[in-house]
Amino acid sequence: MKNICSYFFLTIVLALAACQQAKVPADYALLNEKPAIYPDYIDVTVPVNIAPLHFLLQNSYDEVVTRFKAGDTEVVLGGQKVMIDQDDWQELKEKACAAGSPISVEMYTRMGEKWQRYQPFDITVSKDSIDPWLTYRLISPSYVAYEELTINQRCLENYDEQVIYDNMLCSTEQSGQCINCHYSQGGNPQRTVFHARQNLGGTMLNIDGKLKKINLKTDSTISAGVYPAWHPKQNVIAFSTNNTMQSFHTRDIDKVEVLDDKSDLILYNAATDEVSIIENDSTEFETFPCWSPDGRWLYYCSAHFEYDDSASTTAADCIKRYKEIKYNVYRKAFDSEKLTFGPREMVFCADSMGLSATLPRISPDGRYLLMTVGEWGTFHIWHRDADLWLMDLNTGEAAPLEGANSKSVESFHNWSSNGRWIVVSSRRDDGNFTRPFFAHVDADGHASKAFELPTDDPNFHREFMKCYNVPEFMRGRVEISPQQYADALKKPAEKAKFVRR
Repeated sequence: MKNICSYFFLTIVLALAACQQAKVPADYALLNEKPAIYPDYIDVTVPVNIAPLHFLLQNSYDEVVTRFKAGDTEVVLGGQKVMIDQDDWQELKEKACAAGSPISVEMYTRMGEKWQRYQPFDITVSKDSIDPWLTYRLISPSYVAYEELTINQRCLENYDEQVIYDNMLCSTEQSGQCINCHYSQGGNPQRTVFHARQNLGGTMLNIDGKLKKINLKTDSTISAGVYPAWHPKQNVIAFSTNNTMQSFHTRDIDKVEVLDDKSDLILYNAATDEVSIIENDSTEFETFPCWSPDGRWLYYCSAHFEYDDSASTTAADCIKRYKEIKYNVYRKAFDSEKLTFGPREMVFCADSMGLSATLPRISPDGRYLLMTVGEWGTFHIWHRDADLWLMDLNTGEAAPLEGANSKSVESFHNWSSNGRWIVVSSRRDDGNFTRPFFAHVDADGHASKAFELPTDDPNFHREFMKCYNVPEFMRGRVEISPQQYADALKKPAEKAKFVRR
């Protein structure tokens, strides 16, 4: 044990010495290309309070030297992995903001006796800060191994990460559990909700630190609450209720199709434990509710679908005709005193373009609608053609959000509380694992190049076998422990009452 400790101590000392001794070479050849690094942080825009961007050079060399420059500050590091100190990174960001210029990054490499320098790249530091915390669900990218999952929270200003709830705390060998669809009231860590299915199932509410387990399933609804949207000012939550299923392709590169053969919208009043119907047209699949920032409108998606009477089951009909299922974005006016809704209004008619739009999210200033658009269906996380689209609600113009999109999947997304940043679940790294990517969106709706969630070890995500699901910005840390949630889940759920409005 002593020899092992001595070895690691010597390794750390040598690594630190290598960083301290790194020097920019005096003679080198100029390359006409920028370096290939992972994660790709070349020419990105980052918030002023983001954690250090650690990255690695993808090609192997005998020696690598990296120089960061901002204003009169210069930091020189050695090694294939570029891992800048938090204090040095903070100073660089401050100098870049003060000078109104980006952080410049130069990379020098040596093979044998010859040095060469890549073309420098920039990291632009925006004075627009980002919310300090991000929550997400970590789950394996499989179709059946779902029990070993957690809801986590990560500080975006450093690399601190904690578990909010561990699914295995209430799972047994005989009875499994699945937690999903966590959400908050406008990023407030004191107002959160998630749903547990199967063993000890129920909807778990955290209202100002007090936990409450509710059974939202009634005789008049399809299911318990699934996809939630907490009203920005009141303790009412809109949910979709869904009968969800999976279908598997044998010849398509997109192997899985997740779809609903029924879905409606309900409203839950946390003060009275009452559930009422928002929308339940038998020829419509209503889902993915989302409130406007002022709470006056409820946005949602809906697909028109009429069953073939000759089909053996509704599920079989949906699976057979899955490419016909295309969602549009609608909204309904909300009366906050009566808790009632007006007639639906079309917001974005995707099916007229042969497309399907899901996951509407309204910017905090109420101007922009961000959504995921693909050729068909509701669960775009499995669709490689899925992109983010941005709609200007003032003009009605909508188009793909260039800069934030990639050649792979863009799916679940959210706005920061100041409306200047978005986070999106993307499979752009390898096509299999979803990772959180962030992009700056200016007042005119233009997005910068998206950058990946920073990690302490730049190779972390290549070795991490979990997907990040449903990332959401949070203004603070959730203080309730996993065991407190587990203890509350083990108690019987309170039964919600159905009322007609």
